[in-house]
Amino acid sequence: MAQVQITPGYGEADIERYAVEPVSDLKRTGGERTPFQRDRARVLHSLALRRLAGKTQVVAPGESDFPRTRLTHSLEVAQIGRELAGSLGADPDLVEAACLAHDLGHPPFGHTGEDALDSVTGHIGGFEGNAQNLRILTRLEAKVIRPDGRSAGLNPTRALLDAVTKYPWPRRPGVRKFGHYTDDHTVFAWTRIGAPAGAGKCFEAQLMDWSDDVAYSVHDLEDAIHAGHLDPKVLHVPDEREALFERARGYAPDADAGELAEALDRLLAVEWWPDDYDRSFNAQARLKRAASELIGRFCLAVARDTRDTYGPGPHTRYGAELIVPRPIRLENAVLKAVTARYVMETERALALRARQSDLIRELVALLADRPDRLEPAFHTWWSEAPDDAARLRVAVDQIASITDAAAQRLYHELRDA
Repeated sequence: MAQVQITPGYGEADIERYAVEPVSDLKRTGGERTPFQRDRARVLHSLALRRLAGKTQVVAPGESDFPRTRLTHSLEVAQIGRELAGSLGADPDLVEAACLAHDLGHPPFGHTGEDALDSVTGHIGGFEGNAQNLRILTRLEAKVIRPDGRSAGLNPTRALLDAVTKYPWPRRPGVRKFGHYTDDHTVFAWTRIGAPAGAGKCFEAQLMDWSDDVAYSVHDLEDAIHAGHLDPKVLHVPDEREALFERARGYAPDADAGELAEALDRLLAVEWWPDDYDRSFNAQARLKRAASELIGRFCLAVARDTRDTYGPGPHTRYGAELIVPRPIRLENAVLKAVTARYVMETERALALRARQSDLIRELVALLADRPDRLEPAFHTWWSEAPDDAARLRVAVDQIASITDAAAQRLYHELRDA
């Protein structure tokens, strides 16, 4: 058998998989890809990733001629993460795979669907998109079957599961975010073997997380301007700025309005900032340049400060922390607030989200009453569930997996039956 290639900075434990897999002919005869290349390929070819094409990022798929879905967002995060990993010595395939996988657990209608599912599952452990990621990767996606006949999901390496773990803790009172459900604790604990006691997320997960912040803040701003939701000139209006900085404190609670104003003014002062946008070819090119410049600004500063603190690298696993300079973090927070204020929290958007939330909550009840409408794989898990709580989790697993359009279609079919 060909020798398994391991990237410098990683060890045997990092490439271990939770379930033992049969040795394929390709592995016996050579032509071996690295374990992290295999991880990337498994995520790339997964049904869960393809379904992100039909899931809301900021606006619903099909609402504009400039679509950005959960899938396009994930691809953008992956591109940023791969380059940032390369500059710091982390394995690019591993980080790209984590970036591609980081939103697999998002349900229909994005965070609106996430909150709705959490509201109907509080008594059985709640719902969280990142906890759902782990569930998809280790049991819900069809790829590897364990010797006992149960699914091992994509059966990724330990390093990939850890790199996707944004919140390495269980559900806690008063804390909305968490990384695994109670019945996934065993595989979560296996994922964290080798992590120092009390450690937060690993270096690769930090790269994924910052790449997500960069893609969200930059590309969703680009969408907002191009779609006409935001006139960049409004960012000079005093009353609008005051409201924007109040919203930005949700992303940077340790900053005051003065600091946030300085962060925005630094961006408005650069020569490439898109102050005017008339959808002309030149304006579109200028907007694209602004997006590229912002990504470079946010990533180069992070790579520089991380190397200044920890040396040239390679930096992997728990050997370093990603250093995000405070000025860069606040600039990023302001841009995220721009999208929140002018796209996600408009009166029209809030009304739409309320309808979507009602649909998801009602769909859970409807599907739980009609288990015959479960997809075949989920029907098997339903029949094996030991109690009502486990059956409810099966229904939620299916609803979380489907696209916006499929959720609407299933809702209307069940409601009108």
